[in-house]
Amino acid sequence: MKIALLTSPNQWFVPYIKKLQKLIPNSLVFYKHEQISGYDIVFILSYHRIISKEFLSKNKNNIVIHASNLPQGKGWAPLFHQVLEGKNEITFTLFEADEKTDNGDIYLQKTLILNGLELYEELRDKQANFTIKLCLDFLRKFPNITKIPQKGKESFYPKRTPKDHELDINKTIEEQFNLLRISNNKEFPAFFYKNGKKFIIKIYLE
Repeated sequence: MKIALLTSPNQWFVPYIKKLQKLIPNSLVFYKHEQISGYDIVFILSYHRIISKEFLSKNKNNIVIHASNLPQGKGWAPLFHQVLEGKNEITFTLFEADEKTDNGDIYLQKTLILNGLELYEELRDKQANFTIKLCLDFLRKFPNITKIPQKGKESFYPKRTPKDHELDINKTIEEQFNLLRISNNKEFPAFFYKNGKKFIIKIYLE
């Protein structure tokens, strides 16, 4: 069985897709979907480009994992949006990609339990390892696994930007702890303004 692993280059998931490659014999990692054709399964993980229907038709199964209870929570950064909402039980959905965003038939749904204290790096690590677990679960069941259409009302999360990490100096740390948790100390740290000056806050677990 030919298996391809697709992710975007130079981003947080790259070390994890290499880890997954070691766990799936004879799988190959790609960073451009145009290079993939004739595969039995393509795992599309943390890939940031739009994929055409033409490409999807070149491979038998195109598998995406999204950190929400689809059709709820389509769109951008679903894990971080839910952490910000105060959720500690995050449903991950493994589904067959189609030409619409986060829209295909569902194979598996499993729930990641958080303790409510994880900071950015630990959240990413748990997200990635849970994604790897779902890929391996799918392969263990494949091809004897059924898929079901998405049902219910859909919702979409917007793309997050560095400006979304602004703290309110009139609110407590407790009130804004989840925003601190999803802030990246290097790329998009939390910050606040006072007297017209910008101050940056970085958070670490002792």
